[in-house]
Amino acid sequence: MKRKLVFILMTVLSMAATVAVSAQQKPVSIVHWYWADNPAYSAQMQKIAADFNATNGKGIMVVAQEYPWDGGAYSETLFRAVMGGGGPDTSSFKLTSTPLFTANRLLANLDDFLAKWKDKDKIEPSLYDTMKKASGTKSVYVMPWNTQVLYVYYRPSLFRKAGVSVPKTYAEFLEACKKLTMDTNGDGKTDVYGFGMRGAKGGQEPWGSFIWARGGNFDNLATPQAIQGMQDFIDLYRNGYAPPTAPMDGFNEIIANFKSGKTAMTVHHIGSSIGMVDTFGDDVDAFPFPGGVGQWTSMGDTENILLASSKNKEAAFEWLAYLATGKGQEAWCVATGNVPVSRDVQQLPFFQNNRFMKVSIEGAPYAGIFPILDTTTEWINTIWPNTVAAALGGKMSAADAMKQLQIGLWGK
Repeated sequence: MKRKLVFILMTVLSMAATVAVSAQQKPVSIVHWYWADNPAYSAQMQKIAADFNATNGKGIMVVAQEYPWDGGAYSETLFRAVMGGGGPDTSSFKLTSTPLFTANRLLANLDDFLAKWKDKDKIEPSLYDTMKKASGTKSVYVMPWNTQVLYVYYRPSLFRKAGVSVPKTYAEFLEACKKLTMDTNGDGKTDVYGFGMRGAKGGQEPWGSFIWARGGNFDNLATPQAIQGMQDFIDLYRNGYAPPTAPMDGFNEIIANFKSGKTAMTVHHIGSSIGMVDTFGDDVDAFPFPGGVGQWTSMGDTENILLASSKNKEAAFEWLAYLATGKGQEAWCVATGNVPVSRDVQQLPFFQNNRFMKVSIEGAPYAGIFPILDTTTEWINTIWPNTVAAALGGKMSAADAMKQLQIGLWGK
Protein backbone atom coordinates (compact mmCIF):
# COMPACT_ATOMS: atom_id res chain seq x y z
CA MET A 1 0.00 0.00 0.00
CA LYS A 2 2.82 2.35 0.96
CA ARG A 3 4.64 1.64 -2.32
CA LYS A 4 1.48 2.31 -4.23
CA LEU A 5 1.04 5.69 -2.54
CA VAL A 6 4.66 6.59 -3.30
CA PHE A 7 4.16 5.57 -6.93
CA ILE A 8 1.00 7.65 -7.20
CA LEU A 9 2.71 10.64 -5.59
CA MET A 10 5.69 10.40 -7.97
CA THR A 11 3.33 10.12 -10.91
CA VAL A 12 1.41 13.20 -9.82
CA LEU A 13 4.65 15.18 -9.33
CA SER A 14 5.91 14.06 -12.73
CA MET A 15 2.68 15.13 -14.37
CA ALA A 16 2.83 18.49 -12.58
CA ALA A 17 6.40 19.04 -13.75
CA THR A 18 5.41 18.17 -17.30
CA VAL A 19 2.51 20.61 -17.15
CA ALA A 20 4.82 23.30 -15.73
CA VAL A 21 7.38 22.77 -18.48
CA SER A 22 4.68 22.78 -21.12
CA ALA A 23 3.24 25.98 -19.68
CA GLN A 24 6.68 27.58 -19.60
CA GLN A 25 7.39 26.61 -23.20
CA LYS A 26 3.97 27.59 -24.49
CA PRO A 27 4.69 30.07 -27.31
CA VAL A 28 4.14 33.74 -26.52
CA SER A 29 3.88 35.94 -29.58
CA ILE A 30 5.46 39.41 -29.56
CA VAL A 31 4.91 41.82 -32.45
CA HIS A 32 7.81 44.22 -33.05
CA TRP A 33 7.66 47.17 -35.42
CA TYR A 34 10.81 48.64 -36.96
CA TRP A 35 12.07 50.68 -39.89
CA ALA A 36 15.14 49.94 -41.98
CA ASP A 37 17.24 52.27 -44.12
CA ASN A 38 17.76 49.63 -46.80
CA PRO A 39 16.81 46.02 -47.67
CA ALA A 40 20.03 44.63 -46.15
CA TYR A 41 19.19 46.17 -42.76
CA SER A 42 15.66 44.80 -42.98
CA ALA A 43 16.95 41.30 -43.71
CA GLN A 44 19.30 41.63 -40.74
CA MET A 45 16.43 42.48 -38.39
CA GLN A 46 14.47 39.46 -39.63
CA LYS A 47 17.52 37.28 -38.98
CA ILE A 48 17.97 38.72 -35.47
CA ALA A 49 14.32 37.96 -34.67
CA ALA A 50 14.69 34.41 -36.01
CA ASP A 51 17.84 33.86 -33.94
CA PHE A 52 16.11 35.13 -30.80
CA ASN A 53 13.13 32.87 -31.42
CA ALA A 54 15.43 29.86 -31.81
CA THR A 55 17.57 30.53 -28.74
CA ASN A 56 15.53 32.25 -26.00
CA GLY A 57 14.35 28.91 -24.58
CA LYS A 58 11.18 30.47 -23.16
CA GLY A 59 8.80 29.96 -26.03
CA ILE A 60 8.88 33.64 -26.98
CA MET A 61 8.22 34.17 -30.68
CA VAL A 62 8.92 37.63 -32.11
CA VAL A 63 7.18 38.65 -35.30
CA ALA A 64 9.18 41.57 -36.76
CA GLN A 65 7.13 43.82 -39.03
CA GLU A 66 8.75 46.56 -41.12
CA TYR A 67 7.15 49.96 -41.65
CA PRO A 68 8.71 52.82 -43.67
CA TRP A 69 10.46 55.67 -41.85
CA ASP A 70 8.93 58.05 -44.40
CA GLY A 71 10.72 61.17 -43.18
CA GLY A 72 9.58 60.61 -39.62
CA ALA A 73 5.97 59.69 -40.41
CA TYR A 74 6.73 56.28 -38.87
CA SER A 75 6.25 57.82 -35.43
CA GLU A 76 2.86 59.21 -36.43
CA THR A 77 1.81 55.83 -37.85
CA LEU A 78 2.80 54.13 -34.60
CA PHE A 79 1.01 56.75 -32.48
CA ARG A 80 -2.23 56.48 -34.42
CA ALA A 81 -2.16 52.68 -34.33
CA VAL A 82 -1.64 52.50 -30.56
CA MET A 83 -4.15 55.26 -29.81
CA GLY A 84 -6.66 53.30 -31.88
CA GLY A 85 -6.21 50.21 -29.73
CA GLY A 86 -3.86 48.39 -32.09
CA GLY A 87 -0.15 48.49 -32.78
CA PRO A 88 2.71 46.25 -31.66
CA ASP A 89 4.10 45.07 -28.33
CA THR A 90 7.48 46.70 -28.96
CA SER A 91 8.84 49.11 -31.53
CA SER A 92 11.89 51.00 -32.76
CA PHE A 93 11.68 54.58 -31.59
CA LYS A 94 13.18 58.07 -31.61
CA LEU A 95 13.63 59.96 -28.35
CA THR A 96 12.02 63.08 -29.82
CA SER A 97 8.66 61.27 -29.77
CA THR A 98 8.86 60.46 -26.05
CA PRO A 99 6.82 63.38 -24.64
CA LEU A 100 3.91 62.70 -27.00
CA PHE A 101 3.77 59.01 -26.09
CA THR A 102 4.27 59.45 -22.35
CA ALA A 103 1.70 62.25 -22.19
CA ASN A 104 -0.83 59.79 -23.56
CA ARG A 105 0.41 56.98 -21.28
CA LEU A 106 1.28 54.74 -24.20
CA LEU A 107 4.70 53.58 -22.95
CA ALA A 108 5.41 51.00 -20.27
CA ASN A 109 7.54 52.24 -17.37
CA LEU A 110 10.74 50.18 -17.51
CA ASP A 111 12.05 50.95 -14.00
CA ASP A 112 10.97 47.64 -12.43
CA PHE A 113 12.23 45.62 -15.39
CA LEU A 114 15.61 47.37 -15.28
CA ALA A 115 15.93 46.95 -11.49
CA LYS A 116 15.93 43.16 -11.80
CA TRP A 117 17.76 42.94 -15.14
CA LYS A 118 21.20 41.35 -14.72
CA ASP A 119 22.69 43.27 -17.66
CA LYS A 120 21.56 46.74 -16.60
CA ASP A 121 25.09 47.89 -15.72
CA LYS A 122 26.42 46.91 -19.13
CA ILE A 123 24.91 50.14 -20.42
CA GLU A 124 26.43 53.54 -19.60
CA PRO A 125 24.42 55.14 -16.73
CA SER A 126 24.40 58.50 -18.53
CA LEU A 127 22.33 56.89 -21.28
CA TYR A 128 19.58 56.04 -18.80
CA ASP A 129 19.74 59.68 -17.66
CA THR A 130 19.20 60.77 -21.26
CA MET A 131 16.15 58.49 -21.49
CA LYS A 132 14.73 60.13 -18.35
CA LYS A 133 15.35 63.63 -19.69
CA ALA A 134 13.48 62.71 -22.85
CA SER A 135 10.35 61.91 -20.85
CA GLY A 136 10.78 64.78 -18.41
CA THR A 137 10.39 62.34 -15.52
CA LYS A 138 12.59 60.35 -13.15
CA SER A 139 11.67 57.09 -14.88
CA VAL A 140 12.94 55.23 -17.95
CA TYR A 141 10.36 54.69 -20.67
CA VAL A 142 12.74 54.03 -23.59
CA MET A 143 15.16 51.10 -23.88
CA PRO A 144 18.66 51.98 -25.20
CA TRP A 145 19.63 50.31 -28.47
CA ASN A 146 22.19 52.18 -30.60
CA THR A 147 23.50 55.70 -31.05
CA GLN A 148 25.56 58.04 -33.21
CA VAL A 149 27.94 60.38 -31.40
CA LEU A 150 29.32 63.60 -32.88
CA TYR A 151 33.10 64.05 -32.83
CA VAL A 152 35.76 66.10 -34.63
CA TYR A 153 37.21 64.89 -37.93
CA TYR A 154 40.70 66.18 -38.69
CA ARG A 155 43.50 65.91 -41.26
CA PRO A 156 46.76 64.63 -39.68
CA SER A 157 48.85 66.03 -42.56
CA LEU A 158 47.48 69.54 -41.98
CA PHE A 159 48.09 69.21 -38.25
CA ARG A 160 51.73 68.36 -38.94
CA LYS A 161 52.04 71.25 -41.37
CA ALA A 162 50.69 73.68 -38.74
CA GLY A 163 52.69 72.11 -35.91
CA VAL A 164 49.51 71.29 -34.00
CA SER A 165 48.88 68.30 -31.72
CA VAL A 166 45.47 66.72 -31.25
CA PRO A 167 43.65 68.98 -28.74
CA LYS A 168 43.02 67.48 -25.32
CA THR A 169 41.26 70.55 -23.88
CA TYR A 170 38.79 73.12 -25.14
CA ALA A 171 41.42 75.87 -24.92
CA GLU A 172 43.76 73.78 -27.08
CA PHE A 173 40.94 73.23 -29.57
CA LEU A 174 40.34 76.97 -29.96
CA GLU A 175 44.07 77.53 -30.40
CA ALA A 176 44.21 74.75 -33.00
CA CYS A 177 41.42 76.46 -35.00
CA LYS A 178 43.64 79.55 -35.15
CA LYS A 179 46.91 77.79 -36.06
CA LEU A 180 45.29 75.56 -38.68
CA THR A 181 44.01 78.58 -40.58
CA MET A 182 46.77 78.88 -43.17
CA ASP A 183 47.93 80.53 -46.36
CA THR A 184 49.65 77.50 -47.84
CA ASN A 185 50.83 79.01 -51.14
CA GLY A 186 51.97 82.42 -49.95
CA ASP A 187 49.52 84.47 -52.01
CA GLY A 188 48.22 86.32 -48.96
CA LYS A 189 44.87 84.51 -48.95
CA THR A 190 43.64 81.82 -46.59
CA ASP A 191 43.66 78.41 -48.25
CA VAL A 192 42.78 76.29 -45.22
CA TYR A 193 40.37 77.28 -42.47
CA GLY A 194 40.84 75.75 -39.06
CA PHE A 195 37.23 74.84 -38.40
CA GLY A 196 34.39 73.82 -40.70
CA MET A 197 31.55 75.64 -38.96
CA ARG A 198 27.92 74.67 -39.58
CA GLY A 199 25.85 77.82 -39.22
CA ALA A 200 22.72 76.64 -41.01
CA LYS A 201 20.04 74.23 -39.74
CA GLY A 202 21.54 71.32 -37.85
CA GLY A 203 24.47 73.42 -36.66
CA GLN A 204 22.99 73.66 -33.17
CA GLU A 205 24.46 70.24 -32.39
CA PRO A 206 28.20 71.05 -32.75
CA TRP A 207 27.46 74.55 -31.40
CA GLY A 208 26.17 72.98 -28.19
CA SER A 209 29.66 71.65 -27.43
CA PHE A 210 30.96 75.24 -27.25
CA ILE A 211 28.25 76.21 -24.76
CA TRP A 212 28.92 73.28 -22.43
CA ALA A 213 32.72 73.61 -22.68
CA ARG A 214 32.43 77.04 -21.06
CA GLY A 215 30.26 75.66 -18.28
CA GLY A 216 26.87 76.52 -19.77
CA ASN A 217 23.99 74.17 -20.51
CA PHE A 218 20.60 74.14 -22.24
CA ASP A 219 18.53 74.78 -19.13
CA ASN A 220 19.43 78.47 -19.23
CA LEU A 221 21.07 79.78 -22.39
CA ALA A 222 21.46 83.30 -21.01
CA THR A 223 24.03 82.56 -18.28
CA PRO A 224 27.47 84.23 -18.48
CA GLN A 225 29.03 80.82 -19.19
CA ALA A 226 26.68 80.07 -22.07
CA ILE A 227 27.19 83.58 -23.48
CA GLN A 228 30.97 83.05 -23.41
CA GLY A 229 30.53 79.82 -25.40
CA MET A 230 28.54 81.75 -27.97
CA GLN A 231 31.24 84.43 -28.06
CA ASP A 232 33.85 81.77 -28.82
CA PHE A 233 31.68 80.53 -31.69
CA ILE A 234 31.30 84.04 -33.06
CA ASP A 235 35.02 84.79 -32.69
CA LEU A 236 36.01 81.74 -34.74
CA TYR A 237 34.03 83.18 -37.63
CA ARG A 238 34.82 86.86 -37.15
CA ASN A 239 38.56 86.13 -36.84
CA GLY A 240 38.53 84.23 -40.12
CA TYR A 241 39.13 80.76 -38.69
CA ALA A 242 35.98 79.40 -40.37
CA PRO A 243 34.96 79.78 -44.05
CA PRO A 244 33.14 83.00 -45.03
CA THR A 245 30.15 80.87 -46.04
CA ALA A 246 29.77 79.37 -42.53
CA PRO A 247 26.42 81.11 -41.71
CA MET A 248 24.87 79.37 -44.72
CA ASP A 249 26.75 76.07 -44.52
CA GLY A 250 24.76 72.95 -43.74
CA PHE A 251 25.75 69.28 -43.72
CA ASN A 252 26.59 69.01 -47.43
CA GLU A 253 28.74 72.14 -47.34
CA ILE A 254 30.81 71.26 -44.27
CA ILE A 255 31.53 67.79 -45.66
CA ALA A 256 32.43 69.17 -49.10
CA ASN A 257 34.71 71.80 -47.55
CA PHE A 258 36.50 69.18 -45.48
CA LYS A 259 36.90 66.74 -48.37
CA SER A 260 38.23 69.48 -50.67
CA GLY A 261 40.88 70.46 -48.13
CA LYS A 262 39.28 73.82 -47.42
CA THR A 263 38.91 73.03 -43.71
CA ALA A 264 41.22 71.15 -41.33
CA MET A 265 38.53 70.10 -38.86
CA THR A 266 34.78 69.62 -38.89
CA VAL A 267 32.18 67.92 -36.70
CA HIS A 268 30.02 64.96 -37.66
CA HIS A 269 29.50 61.32 -36.69
CA ILE A 270 30.58 57.88 -37.88
CA GLY A 271 28.06 57.92 -40.71
CA SER A 272 30.51 60.07 -42.70
CA SER A 273 33.58 57.93 -42.00
CA ILE A 274 33.43 55.66 -45.06
CA GLY A 275 33.31 58.66 -47.40
CA MET A 276 36.16 60.31 -45.52
CA VAL A 277 38.37 57.25 -45.84
CA ASP A 278 37.46 56.90 -49.52
CA THR A 279 38.68 60.48 -50.03
CA PHE A 280 41.77 60.58 -47.80
CA GLY A 281 42.78 57.02 -46.94
CA ASP A 282 44.89 57.24 -43.79
CA ASP A 283 45.01 61.04 -43.85
CA VAL A 284 41.85 61.43 -41.82
CA ASP A 285 41.26 60.74 -38.15
CA ALA A 286 39.02 61.90 -35.33
CA PHE A 287 38.99 62.96 -31.69
CA PRO A 288 36.19 63.67 -29.17
CA PHE A 289 35.16 67.31 -28.90
CA PRO A 290 37.33 68.38 -25.96
CA GLY A 291 35.97 69.50 -22.64
CA GLY A 292 36.65 72.67 -20.69
CA VAL A 293 34.62 73.55 -17.62
CA GLY A 294 32.06 71.08 -18.95
CA GLN A 295 31.83 68.65 -21.83
CA TRP A 296 28.97 67.65 -24.13
CA THR A 297 28.41 66.30 -27.59
CA SER A 298 25.25 65.54 -29.50
CA MET A 299 23.84 62.03 -29.68
CA GLY A 300 21.67 60.72 -32.47
CA ASP A 301 19.59 57.73 -31.49
CA THR A 302 17.47 54.80 -32.46
CA GLU A 303 16.02 53.13 -29.39
CA ASN A 304 13.20 50.69 -28.56
CA ILE A 305 10.02 50.91 -26.53
CA LEU A 306 7.62 48.55 -24.77
CA LEU A 307 4.02 49.63 -25.27
CA ALA A 308 1.78 49.85 -22.22
CA SER A 309 -0.90 47.94 -24.14
CA SER A 310 1.26 44.82 -24.50
CA LYS A 311 -0.30 41.75 -22.85
CA ASN A 312 3.08 40.03 -22.52
CA LYS A 313 5.40 42.64 -21.05
CA GLU A 314 7.86 40.22 -19.40
CA ALA A 315 8.40 38.39 -22.68
CA ALA A 316 8.57 41.67 -24.60
CA PHE A 317 11.28 42.98 -22.26
CA GLU A 318 13.31 39.79 -22.88
CA TRP A 319 13.34 40.74 -26.56
CA LEU A 320 14.35 44.35 -25.88
CA ALA A 321 17.14 43.11 -23.59
CA TYR A 322 18.39 40.84 -26.38
CA LEU A 323 18.59 43.85 -28.68
CA ALA A 324 20.31 45.98 -26.02
CA THR A 325 23.03 43.66 -24.69
CA GLY A 326 22.55 40.26 -26.32
CA LYS A 327 23.60 38.87 -29.68
CA GLY A 328 21.00 41.09 -31.30
CA GLN A 329 23.00 44.16 -30.24
CA GLU A 330 26.20 42.91 -31.83
CA ALA A 331 24.51 41.72 -35.02
CA TRP A 332 22.64 44.99 -35.61
CA CYS A 333 25.54 47.34 -34.87
CA VAL A 334 27.99 45.33 -36.97
CA ALA A 335 25.54 45.40 -39.89
CA THR A 336 24.60 49.08 -39.64
CA GLY A 337 27.80 50.67 -38.29
CA ASN A 338 25.93 52.32 -35.43
CA VAL A 339 27.53 52.70 -32.00
CA PRO A 340 26.55 49.89 -29.60
CA VAL A 341 25.19 50.75 -26.16
CA SER A 342 26.46 47.52 -24.57
CA ARG A 343 29.89 47.91 -22.99
CA ASP A 344 30.66 44.25 -23.76
CA VAL A 345 29.86 44.71 -27.43
CA GLN A 346 31.85 47.95 -27.54
CA GLN A 347 34.97 46.02 -26.52
CA LEU A 348 34.74 43.51 -29.38
CA PRO A 349 37.62 43.74 -31.91
CA PHE A 350 35.24 44.79 -34.70
CA PHE A 351 34.51 48.03 -32.84
CA GLN A 352 37.86 48.60 -31.11
CA ASN A 353 39.78 48.23 -34.38
CA ASN A 354 37.73 50.97 -36.06
CA ARG A 355 39.27 54.33 -35.09
CA PHE A 356 36.03 56.22 -35.69
CA MET A 357 34.00 53.76 -33.65
CA LYS A 358 36.53 54.04 -30.82
CA VAL A 359 36.18 57.82 -30.75
CA SER A 360 32.39 57.47 -30.79
CA ILE A 361 32.54 55.13 -27.80
CA GLU A 362 34.92 57.49 -26.00
CA GLY A 363 32.45 60.36 -26.40
CA ALA A 364 29.35 58.36 -25.44
CA PRO A 365 29.47 59.03 -21.64
CA TYR A 366 28.93 62.77 -22.15
CA ALA A 367 26.71 62.59 -25.25
CA GLY A 368 23.19 63.91 -24.90
CA ILE A 369 20.23 65.56 -26.56
CA PHE A 370 18.57 68.97 -26.68
CA PRO A 371 15.49 69.49 -24.51
CA ILE A 372 12.41 68.00 -26.19
CA LEU A 373 9.79 70.72 -25.90
CA ASP A 374 6.84 71.95 -27.92
CA THR A 375 9.14 74.73 -29.12
CA THR A 376 12.14 72.58 -30.07
CA THR A 377 11.28 71.94 -33.73
CA GLU A 378 10.77 75.61 -34.57
CA TRP A 379 13.82 76.55 -32.50
CA ILE A 380 16.04 74.15 -34.44
CA ASN A 381 14.60 74.87 -37.88
CA THR A 382 14.17 78.65 -37.70
CA ILE A 383 15.14 80.44 -34.49
CA TRP A 384 18.61 78.99 -34.02
CA PRO A 385 19.92 79.44 -37.61
CA ASN A 386 18.44 82.95 -37.98
CA THR A 387 19.77 84.11 -34.61
CA VAL A 388 23.23 82.65 -35.17
CA ALA A 389 23.42 84.16 -38.66
CA ALA A 390 22.69 87.59 -37.16
CA ALA A 391 25.31 87.09 -34.44
CA LEU A 392 27.98 85.90 -36.87
CA GLY A 393 27.20 88.83 -39.14
CA GLY A 394 27.73 91.34 -36.34
CA LYS A 395 24.07 92.36 -36.15
CA MET A 396 23.60 90.98 -32.66
CA SER A 397 25.85 90.57 -29.62
CA ALA A 398 26.50 87.20 -28.05
CA ALA A 399 24.43 88.19 -25.02
CA ASP A 400 21.46 89.36 -27.10
CA ALA A 401 21.65 86.26 -29.27
CA MET A 402 21.61 83.93 -26.27
CA LYS A 403 18.73 85.84 -24.70
CA GLN A 404 16.76 85.41 -27.92
CA LEU A 405 17.62 81.71 -28.07
CA GLN A 406 16.59 81.30 -24.43
CA ILE A 407 13.19 82.90 -25.01
CA GLY A 408 12.67 80.96 -28.24
CA LEU A 409 13.31 77.61 -26.54
CA TRP A 410 11.93 78.15 -23.05
CA GLY A 411 9.54 81.08 -23.50
CA LYS A 412 11.26 83.24 -20.90
